[in-house]
Amino acid sequence: MTAGLAMAAMSTAGSKALDAATPVRTSSAAVPQATDTALRIAYGPDPDNFGDLYLPAHGSGPHPVVVLIHGGGWSQNRTLAQFAPHAKGLADEGVAVWNIEYRRVNGAGGWPITLTDVEDAVAALPTVVQQRCANRLNLRRVHLSGHSSGGHLAAWAAGRLVSETGMVETLPQIRVRSATLMAAVLDLELAATRGRDGFVRRLLGGGPDEVPERYQAASPIEHLPIGVRTVALHGDQDRVVDLEQSRRYVAALTRAGGGADLQVLRGTGHGEFVDPASAAWAASRQTILDHVALL
Repeated sequence: MTAGLAMAAMSTAGSKALDAATPVRTSSAAVPQATDTALRIAYGPDPDNFGDLYLPAHGSGPHPVVVLIHGGGWSQNRTLAQFAPHAKGLADEGVAVWNIEYRRVNGAGGWPITLTDVEDAVAALPTVVQQRCANRLNLRRVHLSGHSSGGHLAAWAAGRLVSETGMVETLPQIRVRSATLMAAVLDLELAATRGRDGFVRRLLGGGPDEVPERYQAASPIEHLPIGVRTVALHGDQDRVVDLEQSRRYVAALTRAGGGADLQVLRGTGHGEFVDPASAAWAASRQTILDHVALL
């Protein structure tokens, strides 16, 4: 089952605030100057439909883009501020970073809105985001990255944009080149059963035996992004998301012919990735920059 077929049940419920086919208009405004404050850009009508765009301080581009997705159990009590310093650091290395917010559980999110918000945020790159930054983005070099539940959303978006044959399925203006997944939830049925993960049940509105079609549609391991270079980083001391999540996903992607690697970080737990001074983030940051440099 392709990602597109899996999403059929979600198409009417998901928000589609922006039309990806809308042509980009060249802005007559001056090129925005990068500062410590990012450009805040709405990609939809809800208060949580926005992202912060960080631009490199030097050069007019076009710059490769990293879409950064924060975690926190898909829950309302975590925001994109988690990754603001990470985004600024990547921009200092010459990468544009689209650090996105989305509707979340215990707020206006949940099934399927949380997922389709992420899809809409990515779809906004060739429209409103490109317009606001005066066409400084290289949308043929897009990289997805996320932590924990944000890693789930990054992997899901990669699978949504690339079919099982490696061909672009939606948003032909965008070429997703890599995915960097930090302690990600990648097999939702495994998380809800063996992992006893109540966060997954709240996101999808039930267990695998109650809403199996939602688990099929939302689980990244069911929709592998063939052709997208993928690295999963996971701590061997993670007590929140089982290391088996990354092991299974990388093994499945490898069997399917995709390029995938697993980096097991010794002595690392779950939350260290959020600390911009941690060794876990340093490893993730280097992985992202390596992907950007190679592709």
